[in-house]
Amino acid sequence: MTSRYGVAIGWRPEIAGYVADLPGLRFTEVVAESVHPREPLPDGLRTLVERGVCVVPHGVKLSLGGAEPVDDARAAHLAECAAALRSPLVSEHIAFVRAGGVEAGHLLPVPRTREAVDAVVANVRRTQAALGGVPLALEPIAALFDWPAPELTEGQFLTEILDRTGCGLLLDIANVYANARNRSSSAVELLDELPLERIAYVHVAGGAEHDGFYHDTHTHATPPEVLDLVKELCARTTPPALMLERDGHYPPAAELARELDAIAAAAGWAPITGAGG
Repeated sequence: MTSRYGVAIGWRPEIAGYVADLPGLRFTEVVAESVHPREPLPDGLRTLVERGVCVVPHGVKLSLGGAEPVDDARAAHLAECAAALRSPLVSEHIAFVRAGGVEAGHLLPVPRTREAVDAVVANVRRTQAALGGVPLALEPIAALFDWPAPELTEGQFLTEILDRTGCGLLLDIANVYANARNRSSSAVELLDELPLERIAYVHVAGGAEHDGFYHDTHTHATPPEVLDLVKELCARTTPPALMLERDGHYPPAAELARELDAIAAAAGWAPITGAGG
């Protein structure tokens, strides 16, 4: 993914009109499981595709980090979404969401072991075969806990997976902040450990603290600390897109505009909305 798309926001039905009306929008993302490629696309989403906006299907239920092989039907669905949306790539999480037929209902962290690397790589390759050449970007998740006795650092774990699969990196800068805060470590040091040259695009989002843990909620405004990490990231590389994730508790349009322009300002880019910081 070599195009430069600038600041973006994820497409959700609740804010479809706002997203479609953003004059400078060139990139967005849609949850793959919410798309039914054999049915007509929702009007707002179809409009974006027809306008030439890059729309990326973002999977949340493949369970690439599970010990069991990924479900072929789910991988095929991701490929069908890419075709329906004319997408240049798709994305999914390095996480597991089910085991033994039981759904966790949440993205769960994978042990940072070489055995887990092998399992993720096998599932990614199975997914890549279904995608038929459409590139896949992988997102490390925000985790409230780490499995004991890790054999690899987060950077080593991720780099080995990307090197062995040829995948791009979907870097969630809010996850970097959340993980560092919950581990009482340095977010900047974690950022520098990651293979930034592999970035396909970047998520930016807000969160909140609860019971001593910082939760990546997507329902709160992006905090100053995450905007500072956007600045740190853009001092090291120029990502193709910085995409705001919002899922629920959507604020008024003016607040969304200010948040998007604050992300642009942190990156040193021109505002997308013209609303000002």
